[in-house]
Amino acid sequence: MRGAAFMEGFHDYAIETGGLRIFPRLIPAENGATFDRRSTLSGVDQLDHLLGGGLDRGSSTLIMGPAGCGKSTLALKYALAAAARGEQVGIYTFEESKDGLLARTENLGMSLKEAVENGRIAIDHTDAAELSPGEFAARVRQSVESNAVRMIIIDSLNGYLTAMPQEEFLTLQMHELLTYLNHKGVVTILVLAQHGVFEVENTVDLSYLADAIILLRFFEAHGQVRKALSVVKKRSSGHERTIRELEITPGDGIRVGLPLTAFQGVLTGVPEYVGDLASLGQIKQDERK
Repeated sequence: MRGAAFMEGFHDYAIETGGLRIFPRLIPAENGATFDRRSTLSGVDQLDHLLGGGLDRGSSTLIMGPAGCGKSTLALKYALAAAARGEQVGIYTFEESKDGLLARTENLGMSLKEAVENGRIAIDHTDAAELSPGEFAARVRQSVESNAVRMIIIDSLNGYLTAMPQEEFLTLQMHELLTYLNHKGVVTILVLAQHGVFEVENTVDLSYLADAIILLRFFEAHGQVRKALSVVKKRSSGHERTIRELEITPGDGIRVGLPLTAFQGVLTGVPEYVGDLASLGQIKQDERK
């Protein structure tokens, strides 16, 4: 367009009854806002301590690990804590239905039902095959600007990936969306499932886009399959570098244990015990507690 400014790049659109609907690219620099930068807490003291005081507003966090290790449950814990503070939360699911999500959290003692009914939490089950990336970004933007949503959870990036023809488009779309949300002061939580159980590999590497990374792993100890949690990255502040045991039980929800200082190689899945017998006795005593 000669002599006039215009928005470059590709923009998704949908053909609907009555005409076209255009979904312009997000331009983060045009959507800045002032906001309170205090950290948002999960309600689990040990988890907040592990993250150096919680998740910062205007930042994105990637929770990654193998299937079944508790990634979604951990993200939902933040959603419940935010709703309890009176904040609006938007949850976008690509695999799990709304009814399935509500039933699962009910069994874990982390019921979302009340928060959903009073409008604090909105669950949007999305079919990636029927939705373009631009339309998805427009939905998220509308929830932030029209409904004052201050926490966005995308569960999972694996489902979102199916809407992308090539990986480089996913990177560009996510970069624009995350930058926009950061400028709006939104806490964004992304869930990414890795292939494998003990030996894992990434389906797509988006770790460099996230401001913080929470890594979950399975490991074997005392004849049981257990779960470990660690924070491997946080740009805005310091964080604890220990590896802690994560327990998710029906009725009790989430518990983050003491640092696994008596073991080495926890993240490999088959750790080696390197503590002394006194430490082992203390570990067993803590387990009984």
